[in-house]
Amino acid sequence: MLGAGSWGTALAMQLVRTGCGVVLWDWDEEHITGIGEARCNERHLPAYPLPDDMLIEPDLERAVRAADEILIVVPSHAFAGLLAQIRPWLKEAQGISWACKGLEPGTGRFLHEPAEALFGNERPLAVVTGPSFAKEVAANLPTAVTVAGADHNYCERIARALHGDNFRAYTSDDIVGAELGGSVKNVLAVATGMADGMGLGDNARAALITRGLAEMMRLGRTLGARERTLTGLAGMGDLVLTCTGDLSRNRQLGLALGRGKSVDEAVAEIGQVVEGVKTSMEIWRLAGRLGVDMPISEQVFGIIHEGRDPRVSLRELLSRQPKRETA
Repeated sequence: MLGAGSWGTALAMQLVRTGCGVVLWDWDEEHITGIGEARCNERHLPAYPLPDDMLIEPDLERAVRAADEILIVVPSHAFAGLLAQIRPWLKEAQGISWACKGLEPGTGRFLHEPAEALFGNERPLAVVTGPSFAKEVAANLPTAVTVAGADHNYCERIARALHGDNFRAYTSDDIVGAELGGSVKNVLAVATGMADGMGLGDNARAALITRGLAEMMRLGRTLGARERTLTGLAGMGDLVLTCTGDLSRNRQLGLALGRGKSVDEAVAEIGQVVEGVKTSMEIWRLAGRLGVDMPISEQVFGIIHEGRDPRVSLRELLSRQPKRETA
Protein backbone atom coordinates (compact mmCIF):
# COMPACT_ATOMS: atom_id res chain seq x y z
CA MET A 1 0.00 0.00 0.00
CA LEU A 2 1.73 3.15 -1.23
CA GLY A 3 0.25 6.13 0.58
CA ALA A 4 -0.62 6.34 4.27
CA GLY A 5 -3.22 9.07 4.28
CA SER A 6 -6.64 8.31 5.71
CA TRP A 7 -7.83 6.38 2.63
CA GLY A 8 -4.66 4.38 2.09
CA THR A 9 -4.55 3.42 5.76
CA ALA A 10 -8.23 2.42 5.79
CA LEU A 11 -7.84 0.25 2.68
CA ALA A 12 -4.76 -1.35 4.20
CA MET A 13 -6.81 -2.22 7.29
CA GLN A 14 -9.51 -3.75 5.09
CA LEU A 15 -6.96 -5.88 3.24
CA VAL A 16 -5.62 -7.20 6.53
CA ARG A 17 -9.21 -8.10 7.53
CA THR A 18 -9.56 -10.23 4.40
CA GLY A 19 -6.35 -12.12 5.19
CA CYS A 20 -3.84 -10.24 3.03
CA GLY A 21 -0.37 -9.40 4.25
CA VAL A 22 0.10 -5.63 3.89
CA VAL A 23 3.17 -3.41 3.79
CA LEU A 24 2.28 0.27 4.26
CA TRP A 25 4.56 3.04 2.94
CA ASP A 26 4.31 6.83 2.74
CA TRP A 27 6.50 9.53 1.19
CA ASP A 28 6.54 11.46 4.50
CA GLU A 29 9.16 9.55 6.47
CA GLU A 30 8.30 11.27 9.76
CA HIS A 31 4.63 10.41 9.27
CA ILE A 32 5.17 6.75 8.39
CA THR A 33 7.73 6.29 11.17
CA GLY A 34 5.23 7.76 13.64
CA ILE A 35 2.57 5.33 12.42
CA GLY A 36 4.95 2.44 13.05
CA GLU A 37 5.80 3.63 16.55
CA ALA A 38 2.21 4.39 17.59
CA ARG A 39 0.65 1.50 15.61
CA CYS A 40 -1.97 4.07 14.62
CA ASN A 41 -2.32 6.79 11.99
CA GLU A 42 -2.67 9.53 14.59
CA ARG A 43 -2.67 12.28 11.96
CA HIS A 44 -5.65 11.02 9.95
CA LEU A 45 -7.36 8.10 11.75
CA PRO A 46 -6.47 8.49 15.44
CA ALA A 47 -9.34 6.36 16.74
CA TYR A 48 -8.38 3.22 14.83
CA PRO A 49 -5.34 1.17 15.90
CA LEU A 50 -3.57 -0.73 13.14
CA PRO A 51 -3.72 -4.53 13.02
CA ASP A 52 -0.70 -6.08 14.72
CA ASP A 53 0.44 -7.91 11.58
CA MET A 54 0.46 -4.88 9.23
CA LEU A 55 4.04 -4.02 8.32
CA ILE A 56 5.21 -0.40 8.23
CA GLU A 57 8.04 0.33 5.78
CA PRO A 58 9.62 3.79 5.37
CA ASP A 59 11.80 2.63 2.44
CA LEU A 60 9.94 2.70 -0.89
CA GLU A 61 12.13 0.20 -2.71
CA ARG A 62 11.87 -2.37 0.07
CA ALA A 63 8.11 -1.89 0.24
CA VAL A 64 7.67 -2.41 -3.50
CA ARG A 65 10.01 -5.38 -3.75
CA ALA A 66 8.21 -7.09 -0.84
CA ALA A 67 4.81 -6.91 -2.55
CA ASP A 68 2.95 -9.24 -4.89
CA GLU A 69 0.34 -6.54 -5.57
CA ILE A 70 0.67 -2.76 -5.63
CA LEU A 71 -2.17 -0.45 -4.55
CA ILE A 72 -1.43 3.27 -4.77
CA VAL A 73 -3.33 5.88 -2.76
CA VAL A 74 -1.57 9.22 -3.17
CA PRO A 75 -2.83 12.63 -4.36
CA SER A 76 -3.45 12.60 -8.12
CA HIS A 77 -0.67 15.13 -8.75
CA ALA A 78 1.89 12.68 -7.30
CA PHE A 79 0.65 9.58 -9.12
CA ALA A 80 2.67 9.66 -12.37
CA GLY A 81 5.92 10.52 -10.60
CA LEU A 82 5.49 7.65 -8.16
CA LEU A 83 4.84 5.21 -11.01
CA ALA A 84 8.09 6.21 -12.70
CA GLN A 85 9.96 5.89 -9.41
CA ILE A 86 8.79 2.35 -8.63
CA ARG A 87 8.98 0.95 -12.17
CA PRO A 88 12.54 -0.49 -11.83
CA TRP A 89 11.51 -2.52 -8.77
CA LEU A 90 8.32 -4.12 -10.10
CA LYS A 91 8.08 -7.81 -10.86
CA GLU A 92 7.45 -8.94 -14.41
CA ALA A 93 3.78 -8.49 -15.43
CA GLN A 94 2.93 -7.28 -11.91
CA GLY A 95 -0.28 -5.24 -11.91
CA ILE A 96 -0.79 -1.70 -10.68
CA SER A 97 -4.02 -0.57 -9.04
CA TRP A 98 -4.85 2.77 -7.47
CA ALA A 99 -7.57 4.38 -5.37
CA CYS A 100 -6.79 8.00 -6.25
CA LYS A 101 -9.60 10.23 -7.54
CA GLY A 102 -8.64 13.14 -9.75
CA LEU A 103 -6.93 14.18 -12.97
CA GLU A 104 -3.26 14.75 -13.64
CA PRO A 105 -2.65 18.48 -13.11
CA GLY A 106 -1.47 20.34 -16.19
CA THR A 107 -2.44 17.64 -18.66
CA GLY A 108 -6.02 16.82 -17.62
CA ARG A 109 -5.31 13.14 -18.21
CA PHE A 110 -7.20 10.47 -16.29
CA LEU A 111 -4.71 8.52 -14.20
CA HIS A 112 -4.87 5.39 -16.34
CA GLU A 113 -3.45 7.45 -19.21
CA PRO A 114 0.01 8.22 -17.71
CA ALA A 115 0.05 4.63 -16.44
CA GLU A 116 -0.61 3.29 -19.95
CA ALA A 117 1.92 5.71 -21.43
CA LEU A 118 4.59 4.43 -19.02
CA PHE A 119 3.82 0.71 -19.07
CA GLY A 120 2.01 0.09 -22.38
CA ASN A 121 0.79 -3.51 -22.34
CA GLU A 122 3.54 -4.48 -19.92
CA ARG A 123 1.23 -4.97 -16.94
CA PRO A 124 -2.50 -4.86 -16.00
CA LEU A 125 -4.01 -1.69 -14.53
CA ALA A 126 -7.12 -1.00 -12.43
CA VAL A 127 -8.76 1.77 -10.43
CA VAL A 128 -10.58 1.21 -7.11
CA THR A 129 -13.34 3.78 -6.74
CA GLY A 130 -16.83 4.38 -5.39
CA PRO A 131 -18.65 5.88 -2.39
CA SER A 132 -16.26 5.26 0.46
CA PHE A 133 -15.25 7.43 3.41
CA ALA A 134 -12.00 6.32 5.00
CA LYS A 135 -13.25 6.58 8.58
CA GLU A 136 -16.19 4.30 7.84
CA VAL A 137 -13.98 1.70 6.15
CA ALA A 138 -11.58 1.88 9.11
CA ALA A 139 -14.58 1.28 11.40
CA ASN A 140 -15.61 -1.71 9.25
CA LEU A 141 -18.95 -0.16 8.33
CA PRO A 142 -20.72 -1.41 5.16
CA THR A 143 -19.08 -0.15 1.95
CA ALA A 144 -19.24 -1.02 -1.76
CA VAL A 145 -16.69 -0.06 -4.42
CA THR A 146 -15.91 -0.78 -8.07
CA VAL A 147 -12.63 -2.13 -9.41
CA ALA A 148 -12.37 -1.09 -13.07
CA GLY A 149 -9.85 -1.98 -15.74
CA ALA A 150 -9.38 -3.67 -19.09
CA ASP A 151 -7.97 -6.92 -17.67
CA HIS A 152 -10.95 -8.74 -16.15
CA ASN A 153 -8.86 -11.37 -14.35
CA TYR A 154 -6.73 -8.71 -12.70
CA CYS A 155 -9.79 -6.71 -11.61
CA GLU A 156 -11.28 -9.88 -10.16
CA ARG A 157 -8.06 -10.53 -8.24
CA ILE A 158 -8.01 -7.07 -6.70
CA ALA A 159 -11.74 -7.24 -5.94
CA ARG A 160 -11.34 -10.61 -4.19
CA ALA A 161 -8.49 -9.22 -2.10
CA LEU A 162 -10.69 -6.35 -0.89
CA HIS A 163 -14.00 -8.19 -0.64
CA GLY A 164 -15.08 -9.45 2.76
CA ASP A 165 -17.12 -8.82 5.89
CA ASN A 166 -18.85 -5.46 5.33
CA PHE A 167 -16.86 -4.55 2.21
CA ARG A 168 -18.26 -5.47 -1.21
CA ALA A 169 -16.17 -5.05 -4.37
CA TYR A 170 -17.67 -5.14 -7.86
CA THR A 171 -15.75 -5.19 -11.16
CA SER A 172 -16.09 -3.22 -14.39
CA ASP A 173 -14.20 -2.84 -17.66
CA ASP A 174 -15.14 0.85 -18.02
CA ILE A 175 -12.08 2.53 -16.56
CA VAL A 176 -12.88 5.85 -18.28
CA GLY A 177 -16.33 6.03 -16.69
CA ALA A 178 -15.01 4.94 -13.30
CA GLU A 179 -12.28 7.58 -13.25
CA LEU A 180 -14.57 10.25 -14.67
CA GLY A 181 -17.12 9.72 -11.91
CA GLY A 182 -14.48 9.81 -9.20
CA SER A 183 -13.06 13.08 -10.55
CA VAL A 184 -16.13 15.16 -11.45
CA LYS A 185 -17.90 14.37 -8.16
CA ASN A 186 -15.14 16.23 -6.31
CA VAL A 187 -15.98 19.43 -8.17
CA LEU A 188 -19.73 19.03 -7.70
CA ALA A 189 -19.30 18.38 -3.98
CA VAL A 190 -17.65 21.79 -3.67
CA ALA A 191 -20.73 23.33 -5.30
CA THR A 192 -23.23 21.59 -3.01
CA GLY A 193 -21.10 22.46 0.01
CA MET A 194 -21.18 26.12 -0.98
CA ALA A 195 -24.97 26.05 -1.29
CA ASP A 196 -25.26 24.51 2.15
CA GLY A 197 -22.71 26.93 3.57
CA MET A 198 -24.88 29.79 2.32
CA GLY A 199 -27.97 28.18 3.89
CA LEU A 200 -29.80 27.72 0.59
CA GLY A 201 -31.70 24.64 1.72
CA ASP A 202 -32.31 21.04 0.76
CA ASN A 203 -34.03 21.91 -2.52
CA ALA A 204 -30.91 23.66 -3.82
CA ARG A 205 -28.69 20.74 -2.76
CA ALA A 206 -30.92 18.21 -4.55
CA ALA A 207 -30.99 20.36 -7.68
CA LEU A 208 -27.21 20.74 -7.74
CA ILE A 209 -26.64 17.00 -7.30
CA THR A 210 -29.13 16.11 -10.02
CA ARG A 211 -27.94 18.70 -12.52
CA GLY A 212 -24.37 17.87 -11.60
CA LEU A 213 -25.04 14.27 -12.57
CA ALA A 214 -26.35 15.55 -15.90
CA GLU A 215 -23.04 17.37 -16.44
CA MET A 216 -21.12 14.21 -15.60
CA MET A 217 -23.23 12.22 -18.06
CA ARG A 218 -22.72 14.77 -20.87
CA LEU A 219 -18.96 14.67 -20.43
CA GLY A 220 -19.05 10.90 -20.12
CA ARG A 221 -20.91 10.46 -23.42
CA THR A 222 -18.30 12.58 -25.18
CA LEU A 223 -15.45 10.53 -23.70
CA GLY A 224 -17.07 7.16 -24.42
CA ALA A 225 -17.94 6.27 -20.81
CA ARG A 226 -20.94 4.03 -20.27
CA GLU A 227 -24.04 5.61 -18.77
CA ARG A 228 -24.59 2.63 -16.47
CA THR A 229 -21.15 3.26 -14.96
CA LEU A 230 -22.09 6.87 -14.22
CA THR A 231 -25.40 5.86 -12.65
CA GLY A 232 -23.64 3.22 -10.53
CA LEU A 233 -21.24 3.24 -7.60
CA ALA A 234 -18.42 5.07 -9.37
CA GLY A 235 -20.73 7.85 -10.58
CA MET A 236 -23.99 8.60 -8.84
CA GLY A 237 -23.09 6.63 -5.72
CA ASP A 238 -19.87 8.54 -5.12
CA LEU A 239 -21.52 11.81 -6.13
CA VAL A 240 -24.33 11.49 -3.57
CA LEU A 241 -21.95 10.51 -0.78
CA THR A 242 -19.44 13.27 -1.46
CA CYS A 243 -22.09 15.97 -1.87
CA THR A 244 -24.00 15.10 1.31
CA GLY A 245 -21.51 13.59 3.75
CA ASP A 246 -19.63 15.98 6.01
CA LEU A 247 -16.58 13.69 6.03
CA SER A 248 -15.98 14.79 2.42
CA ARG A 249 -13.07 17.23 2.17
CA ASN A 250 -14.52 18.68 -1.03
CA ARG A 251 -17.85 19.33 0.68
CA GLN A 252 -15.97 20.84 3.65
CA LEU A 253 -14.20 23.19 1.24
CA GLY A 254 -17.53 24.24 -0.25
CA LEU A 255 -19.08 24.80 3.17
CA ALA A 256 -16.21 27.09 4.13
CA LEU A 257 -16.38 29.04 0.86
CA GLY A 258 -20.13 29.44 1.25
CA ARG A 259 -19.55 30.90 4.72
CA GLY A 260 -17.16 33.51 3.36
CA LYS A 261 -13.72 31.95 3.88
CA SER A 262 -11.02 32.02 1.22
CA VAL A 263 -9.79 28.90 -0.57
CA ASP A 264 -6.44 29.07 1.25
CA GLU A 265 -8.11 29.46 4.65
CA ALA A 266 -10.45 26.54 3.98
CA VAL A 267 -7.74 24.18 2.73
CA ALA A 268 -5.51 25.05 5.70
CA GLU A 269 -8.33 24.23 8.11
CA ILE A 270 -9.04 20.88 6.41
CA GLY A 271 -5.36 19.96 6.70
CA GLN A 272 -5.34 17.39 3.88
CA VAL A 273 -5.26 17.47 0.09
CA VAL A 274 -8.60 18.60 -1.36
CA GLU A 275 -8.67 17.06 -4.83
CA GLY A 276 -11.46 19.33 -6.04
CA VAL A 277 -9.13 22.36 -6.05
CA LYS A 278 -6.87 21.12 -8.85
CA THR A 279 -9.53 18.92 -10.47
CA SER A 280 -11.88 21.88 -10.95
CA MET A 281 -9.35 23.49 -13.28
CA GLU A 282 -8.73 20.28 -15.25
CA ILE A 283 -12.45 19.53 -15.66
CA TRP A 284 -13.03 23.11 -16.83
CA ARG A 285 -10.23 22.77 -19.39
CA LEU A 286 -11.43 19.36 -20.53
CA ALA A 287 -15.04 20.49 -20.95
CA GLY A 288 -13.92 23.56 -22.89
CA ARG A 289 -11.67 21.54 -25.16
CA LEU A 290 -14.47 19.07 -25.92
CA GLY A 291 -17.23 21.68 -26.13
CA VAL A 292 -19.29 20.12 -23.30
CA ASP A 293 -21.64 22.42 -21.36
CA MET A 294 -20.87 22.08 -17.62
CA PRO A 295 -22.16 25.28 -15.98
CA ILE A 296 -21.90 24.12 -12.35
CA SER A 297 -18.34 22.92 -12.82
CA GLU A 298 -17.49 26.15 -14.64
CA GLN A 299 -18.74 28.25 -11.72
CA VAL A 300 -16.76 26.16 -9.22
CA PHE A 301 -13.63 26.74 -11.32
CA GLY A 302 -14.32 30.48 -11.35
CA ILE A 303 -14.83 30.65 -7.59
CA ILE A 304 -11.69 28.65 -6.74
CA HIS A 305 -9.30 29.94 -9.40
CA GLU A 306 -10.64 33.36 -10.42
CA GLY A 307 -11.98 34.62 -7.11
CA ARG A 308 -15.63 34.87 -8.16
CA ASP A 309 -18.20 35.51 -5.44
CA PRO A 310 -20.18 32.30 -4.71
CA ARG A 311 -23.45 34.21 -4.41
CA VAL A 312 -22.92 35.92 -7.76
CA SER A 313 -22.08 32.58 -9.34
CA LEU A 314 -25.28 31.06 -7.98
CA ARG A 315 -27.32 33.91 -9.44
CA GLU A 316 -25.68 33.27 -12.81
CA LEU A 317 -26.67 29.61 -12.64
CA LEU A 318 -30.28 30.46 -11.75
CA SER A 319 -30.56 33.10 -14.47
CA ARG A 320 -29.74 30.68 -17.28
CA GLN A 321 -32.44 30.37 -19.92
CA PRO A 322 -35.08 27.63 -19.38
CA LYS A 323 -34.61 24.49 -21.46
CA ARG A 324 -35.63 20.84 -21.62
CA GLU A 325 -34.30 18.94 -18.61
CA THR A 326 -32.98 16.10 -20.75
CA ALA A 327 -31.27 18.36 -23.31
